[in-house]
Amino acid sequence: MKMKEIRAIAREIDIKIPVTLSKIEAVRLIQRTEGNFDCFARAADGFCDQDGCIFLEDCLILSPKQNKAK
Repeated sequence: MKMKEIRAIAREIDIKIPVTLSKIEAVRLIQRTEGNFDCFARAADGFCDQDGCIFLEDCLILSPKQNKAK
């Protein structure tokens, strides 16, 4: 999802996204405003159970992969 789309979603719920905010922080701001956890890009090991989230695809791509020591 591009920032233009994220800003459009924010406008629908009366949020103004500052120009200096990163994509991750912008989505987290939307999540907090909607009363949700600000979990975007924090999926552990590429797993998230929020399959109805409109940000899921980008979230999984941007989430850090955790390397487990063997």
